Amino acid sequence: MENLTSVCDGDCDCSPDPALLADFKRAIHALGGKWKLEILFALMNGAVRFGALRRSIGGITQHMLTNQLRELEQDGLVSRTVFAEKPLRVEYELTDAAYGLLPAFKEILSWSRLYGDAPCGVV
Repeated sequence: MENLTSVCDGDCDCSPDPALLADFKRAIHALGGKWKLEILFALMNGAVRFGALRRSIGGITQHMLTNQLRELEQDGLVSRTVFAEKPLRVEYELTDAAYGLLPAFKEILSWSRLYGDAPCGVV
């Protein structure tokens, strides 16, 4: 298996590369949270109104969806468009940065199909 966290290329006891660790932490922070990955996945097919998004993600509260969407917007993964109509219409969609996660999502799905039913740590 390829070692992505260390600057060492042999059998040494080195710490992870601080720059790589910082990049990894930033990514985990942007994607971390109980609902963020589900929200991003739900938006993969295009723009969705708030109510439809909430219905598509079972168990999420309005408050939590609002908070998670705000964080995703701040991290540049989701864009929010307000249409000046009556009643007011708001749509959420993925940014180009979020679409860049598509290969990672495909890998997660492949991993889940391969190991999803196995108890953690058992292969």
